[in-house]
Amino acid sequence: MRQLLPQPGETTPEEATSGLDFAELAPPDRPYLVLNMVSTVDGRIAIDGRSGAIGSDADRELFHGLRTQADAVMAGAGTVRTERYGRLVRSAERRARRERAGLAPDPVAIVVSARLDLPADLPLLQSSESKVIVLTAADRELPPVPADVQIVRGPSSRAADGRAALVMRPLLEQLRARHGVRSIVCEGGPRLNDGLLREGLVDELFLSFAPKIAGGNEPSLVIGAGFTPPRELALASLLESGGDLFMRYRVEGPSIP
Repeated sequence: MRQLLPQPGETTPEEATSGLDFAELAPPDRPYLVLNMVSTVDGRIAIDGRSGAIGSDADRELFHGLRTQADAVMAGAGTVRTERYGRLVRSAERRARRERAGLAPDPVAIVVSARLDLPADLPLLQSSESKVIVLTAADRELPPVPADVQIVRGPSSRAADGRAALVMRPLLEQLRARHGVRSIVCEGGPRLNDGLLREGLVDELFLSFAPKIAGGNEPSLVIGAGFTPPRELALASLLESGGDLFMRYRVEGPSIP
């Protein structure tokens, strides 16, 4: 991979996703949170409903590398169902990387589901190695599953389109105070991204930009009512491999009223 910024040079996906020390950057009351997303040139984050057709081999290496750098990996229930999430770090070598970074071999899986809409046959819930925390506003419970599942409940609100949406800040504060989660890599989807950005809870964005045009009506990075003013980003690093661009941005500015 070519490193274009901040200093020109050569690097590898492992080098680019090592020593990030997200936990050391965390504020005192909540985890440090980064979004990790892939997009086509026309802004689509899925093709035929899934993201796999967008990314390159380098993107997949960076994707899994970032999972080695945080206490937890977060995703919305729709993403978890569509992508059929299973054990988050399947490679013994990547689990060893996590341990060398001072982390548990397996990250906590955080699933955001306002209505607790998760089928029990999800590979993630069927994995006995997985520790799962579900953030929800629903009162019901999940059926018994092999995974270690805990439910964290919080308030919900109505998004502009009428959908139920969790209020994320108090839930992230619980994750920090009660569960020791200091850093999170969030993998979407677009409505969860919207809520996190709107509440000012996103610290960084890792965006893989693929040289592809998907067209159609596939979702974009953020789906919501729009931000006024737009959130400002500061480019921290830029990598290139085979025409794909890999950007690391720091998110600036306050939350959106």
